Amino acid sequence: MIPWKKLSTAQIPNNGGELQLSQRGEEFSIRLSGVRGELMNSRVFNSEQVLAELGCALIKEKADAQVLVGGLGMGYTLAAALSAVSATADVTVAELIPEVVEWNKGPLGDCANNPLHDPRAKVHIGDVAELLDNQPNRFDAILLDVDNGPEGLTQTDNNWLYSQQGLEAISNTLRPEGMLAIWSAGADSMFAIRLKKARFKVTIHTVRARPGKGSRHTIFLAQKRWQAASGA
Repeated sequence: MIPWKKLSTAQIPNNGGELQLSQRGEEFSIRLSGVRGELMNSRVFNSEQVLAELGCALIKEKADAQVLVGGLGMGYTLAAALSAVSATADVTVAELIPEVVEWNKGPLGDCANNPLHDPRAKVHIGDVAELLDNQPNRFDAILLDVDNGPEGLTQTDNNWLYSQQGLEAISNTLRPEGMLAIWSAGADSMFAIRLKKARFKVTIHTVRARPGKGSRHTIFLAQKRWQAASGA
């Protein structure tokens, strides 16, 4: 068997640990130090693609649509989002760790067919929460795959995104009837309740890691409820 070769490492801010990028043949893996198993593997990406497909399904033909992707990973969610929207759309991807962006410009680029080369793709290096603060009605869709799900694994600061306050900030940032799609490693009934309290219409999808097989992941699909103007 071909052995794994470590290509690079990156420190997660705020003592979040170390990411390790490794390669075996044409396969890539990203692991978190001290945690068993992989965070990402270049052979397993179906649920990341479905996240984008579901999140962008209602804006396929919308001119000048604005999409925010939280978490670049290996580029699969970004690539799927770009494929799901029109030629005039903009897709902003927020990535906390600069090295992950460089990996996608380098060894990981071919995994998802180099989505960062698409002129519609914009990169924000920093916390996705920075793009959710006091920017009402900015995005038509927000796709979040920044951690293991509603409970932060790699970065405890991610917990704010899934809190009641964070979800209400996301709702404010979405345009009327905008869509929020969140990837999770597993189900979380309490999180679905928080989404509903933040005035989202919620559906939950179970998706396999690979088409028809592999681990079962959860995608929370939450549409911002339309609210009539005051006095209407």
